[in-house]
Amino acid sequence: HNPGLALDYYRFMSDTYVAFQREQVDILRRTCPDHFITHNLMGFHYDKLNYYDLAADLDFVSWDNYRRMQWTFRSHVDPSEAGLAHAAMRGLKQQNFWVMEQQGGPGGWQIVSVTPRPGELRQWAYQSIAHGADAIVFFRWRTARHGTEQYWHGLLEHDARPGRRYQEIKQMGAELQRIGDLIFGSEVRADVAMLLDYDSRFAFQIQGNNPNFSYPGHFQAIYSAFHRRNMAVDVIGEGADFGRYKLLVAPAYHVLPADVAAALVRFVEAGGVLVVTPRTGVKDAANAIVEMPLPGYLADLCGVTVEDYDSLPVNVNQPLAFTLAALADAAPVKASAWCDILAPAGAEVVARYTQDYYAGAPAITCNRVGAGYAVYIGTFGDAALYAALLDWLSGLAGVQGELSSPAGIEVRTRRQGETPIRFVINHNAEAGTLELDGLYTDMLTGELVGEAPMTLAPHQVRILTP
Repeated sequence: HNPGLALDYYRFMSDTYVAFQREQVDILRRTCPDHFITHNLMGFHYDKLNYYDLAADLDFVSWDNYRRMQWTFRSHVDPSEAGLAHAAMRGLKQQNFWVMEQQGGPGGWQIVSVTPRPGELRQWAYQSIAHGADAIVFFRWRTARHGTEQYWHGLLEHDARPGRRYQEIKQMGAELQRIGDLIFGSEVRADVAMLLDYDSRFAFQIQGNNPNFSYPGHFQAIYSAFHRRNMAVDVIGEGADFGRYKLLVAPAYHVLPADVAAALVRFVEAGGVLVVTPRTGVKDAANAIVEMPLPGYLADLCGVTVEDYDSLPVNVNQPLAFTLAALADAAPVKASAWCDILAPAGAEVVARYTQDYYAGAPAITCNRVGAGYAVYIGTFGDAALYAALLDWLSGLAGVQGELSSPAGIEVRTRRQGETPIRFVINHNAEAGTLELDGLYTDMLTGELVGEAPMTLAPHQVRILTP
């Protein structure tokens, strides 16, 4: 029941596991110095270890990518969830990664997951490559006949027959044999980053603040807005070079050390745009609530203090009204879970609340500091809130996404030097079209595209070069 001791426990368990791995790595380095060392992590949503610490001793990061699982028994697969996981794994060492286990069929222990639809296995694998994977290992080759994973299906059936899943990946293997050397060594480059802090994540597991609030869910909602606009995002830790980016989002940075706050101030003063959200700066590195108005160390930077706050009842939303001319045409948005009632101290008001005792009070503010801006979003929302703000924030920071695309069609770019390699992925079960901004060659088919809207069959992947 003591939050400080509970956070220390999370830290201790994570540090212990990392130390144990470090001992293993040391043995392997001595025994087989010419071998690379990696470890299959579990993407963004694993929350028991500090993955930045775990990745430090590895040569590169690997992770397990499963889109249809027995624990996520859904008809629709959200491509932004895989996108966030890829970005988080790429950000651990800020370099390309491997997928150690790429889904090869329906998975399951006690129950069997929804079967991947024709084209989905190849589509998910190419999405991995588009987001920075340099190697794909499918799990598994043959569906298990014994043990816990008898229903964890592979590319071959239980009786070793090569069915449609095998044929799908056989096609991909032939494609990569032709074009893999042209893609290998290329990289994802991003002007936008999101700060993932494990101390804050651990702290919210102890004290959730509101039953409707989820730190990973909040992170996902913000990322999804960028993903929908086809904007590359790096997910980074506090030790990264913030100066590499133009727009930096720090979601609910709850346990905020003074030195990280100082680095964020320098980032803004140098011309960056920083976005922070509720429950930021509440605690110091020792998990004690700061002895100053919230958002604590960032109050001066944001030009605002939290005068009051309201932890909203379950299923209650609070409509917002934008006051900034640049957002006058934005779709209506709602707050959920939490409302900070803000007192500007130099910051411009961007949106106000419209209901309850704080109707008319500021909800979102923007403060000019040095050459940059600090934006305080005083409430949580779904992806619609962040989507409504995105054009304005992108204009402040001078960043832009890839091509505009219909829902479910993802556009990603890896760069080989200055040459773009553009991946266009139709995640939909229906055909779609995409307006291109020039003429391209589809590396997979040799087809010249761009003179007319490009068509995409269900789950089709196109890889384009100028």
